[in-house]
Amino acid sequence: MMKRQKLIIGKSKKTSLEKAKGRVILVSAAFFVLYMLVIARVFDLAVLQSSHDYQAANSRAFEKTYRADIVDRNGILLARSIGASSLYADPKLILSPNETAEKLSQIFPDLTKNKLLEKFESNKRFIWIKRNIENSELESVYQIGDPGLAVKEEYKRLYPQKNLTVHLVGSSGSDTQGLTGLEKSYNEILNKSSEPLALTIDTRIQHILKREIQKTMSLHRAVGGGGLIMNVNTGEVTAAVSLPDYSPQDIGTVEKKSGFNRFSLGVYELGSTFKIFSTAALLEKTNTDMGKMYNVRESIKVGRFQIRDFHPKKRDLTVPEVFMHSSNIGSALMAEEVGTDYLKKFYSSLGLLEKPNTELKEIGNPLIPSPWRDVHTLTASYGHGIAVSPLQLVTAAAMIVNGGYKIQPRFVSSDDHSKFNERIISEKTSEKMNKLLRLVVKEGTGSKAEVEGYLVGGKTGTAEKPGINGYQKDKLISSFLGFFPMNDPEYAVFVMIDEPEGIDQTFGYATGGWVGAPTVSRVISSMTTVLGLQPSSENKDFGNSLMQYVKTEEDLKEEQKIAAN
Repeated sequence: MMKRQKLIIGKSKKTSLEKAKGRVILVSAAFFVLYMLVIARVFDLAVLQSSHDYQAANSRAFEKTYRADIVDRNGILLARSIGASSLYADPKLILSPNETAEKLSQIFPDLTKNKLLEKFESNKRFIWIKRNIENSELESVYQIGDPGLAVKEEYKRLYPQKNLTVHLVGSSGSDTQGLTGLEKSYNEILNKSSEPLALTIDTRIQHILKREIQKTMSLHRAVGGGGLIMNVNTGEVTAAVSLPDYSPQDIGTVEKKSGFNRFSLGVYELGSTFKIFSTAALLEKTNTDMGKMYNVRESIKVGRFQIRDFHPKKRDLTVPEVFMHSSNIGSALMAEEVGTDYLKKFYSSLGLLEKPNTELKEIGNPLIPSPWRDVHTLTASYGHGIAVSPLQLVTAAAMIVNGGYKIQPRFVSSDDHSKFNERIISEKTSEKMNKLLRLVVKEGTGSKAEVEGYLVGGKTGTAEKPGINGYQKDKLISSFLGFFPMNDPEYAVFVMIDEPEGIDQTFGYATGGWVGAPTVSRVISSMTTVLGLQPSSENKDFGNSLMQYVKTEEDLKEEQKIAAN
C-alpha cells in the first residue's frame, strides 16, 4: 500500500514539473518572439530605412551631369566634360572621425580638421568631401582605409582655351551646371544634346582682338577694355573680348571687375560713334546736299547745357566736314533739323533703345533720357546722355553700312547666313554713309586706323565717364568703330578702352583717335593675314568724290592769304 502511494506521489510531482517546464518554455518563447520583433524594428529604423535615405541622397547626388561640347566656328574645342573622381562620406560609417579628419586635412590643405569633423557629426548619410580630386590625392585617400569614405566617378568641365572666351562661353559649377555665359543660356540643351554647340566665334580672330586690346591697355595704363568683331551682313560675332578676365575654372573666386562682361552686359556713353546714327538720320529724312553748311563757330547754349567742340574749327563746315572732324556743334544742329520724334524713331529702328535679342542672356539694358526732351535730341546726336552696350552699338552700325538691312547679333552658328529682309535705311543713304566713314579714316580723326590696301572706314568716340559729381574729364571711354572694305563692307571691328592715360607717344592725348583707332588698325592687319583676305584691287578711290566738299589745309591757307590782301 505504502509503495503504491509513493508511486502515485512521484508521478504527480513529475507531471507538475513537466507543466512548469512547459510554462517556462512558453514564456521564454514569447519573450524571444517579442525580442526578435524589437530587433527587427530597430534594424528597420537604423539600417533599412536610413540605407534607403542614403541611397536616395546618393542617387540625387549622382544624377547624369555629362554636357555636350562647345566648339568655335572651325570646330576648335572651347568646353568639354571629362571623367573626374569625387570624394564623399557616410558619417555613420566613419570608424575614427578624429584620425580620418586629420589625414584628410593633410591631403587637402583647404579642408581643415575642424571643418571635416563638423561634417562627420552630421546626421546625414551622404556628404561631399571634395569634388574633382587629382589621381595622386585619390591614392592617398585609399591609403586611409576608412569604410566611411567612398569615391564617385562623375564629370568635370574643362576649357582648353582657358580665359580666351570666358565671358562668352561662360563657366559651370562643380555639378557642371552652367553659371555664366552661353553655358548658362544653353544649360538644358547642353545637358540633353550629344551634338556640340557650334559658335560663330573664330578662335584665331579672338586671339588677335584680345592681344591687341591688352597691348593698348598696358600702353595707356587703362583699367579695362573690350571689343567685338562682327560680320555686318549676317550679325555673326567672330570675336568678343572683355578685359580684365578670369579662368573659367576659378568661377568661385573671381573678382567682380574681372567677372563683369563689358561687351554685352556693360552699357556706356560711347561718344561720337553715335554721329554715325544722327548723320544717317539726317541723310535718310532730308536727302541733304553734302555741300550744305553748318555754322559751328560758336558753342550752343540750351538752358544749363553748353555744347562745344573738342577741336573748334571756328568756321562753317559741310556735312562731310562735320563728320570727319567730329563736330559736336554740327551734329547737334543736324539733329535739330531732323527733330526729336524722327530721331527717337530712327534710333529705335536700329535697336538702340531696347535690350538686344540674342542667344546670350547677359545683356545690358540701354540707358536713355526719360523724359526725352529736345535738348536730349541734341546731345544724343553725339552720344552724350545715352548709354548702350558695345554689342548694341556694333549691331546698329552694321545696319547702316550693310546696305540698310536689319540684322540680329548671333553667337551660335546657323545655316541661315542671309540678310534679313527688313530694310532700315535706303541703299542710297547706306552708300553715302560708307563714303563718309571712309573719309574719316582717310582724312579725318580716324586716320590712325588706316590699313594700306583695305579701304578701312570708321568713327572715333571719346566720352567722359559720369561720376557722383558729374562727368569726369580725366576719366574717358575711348573707342573706335571700324569697317572694311568700305566699298563692300563685310566686317565691323570695335575697340573700347576704359580710362586710358595720355602718353608721350600720343602727345598726352587719350582720345578715340589716338587710342582706339591704332588698335583697330593692328587688329584688321592681323585679320587679313589670318583669313587670307586680299587687298582691294578695285574702287581704291572710294569716297574720294566727297573731297569736293572738304577744305584742305592748303585751301584754308589760300583763303587766309586772300582775306589778308
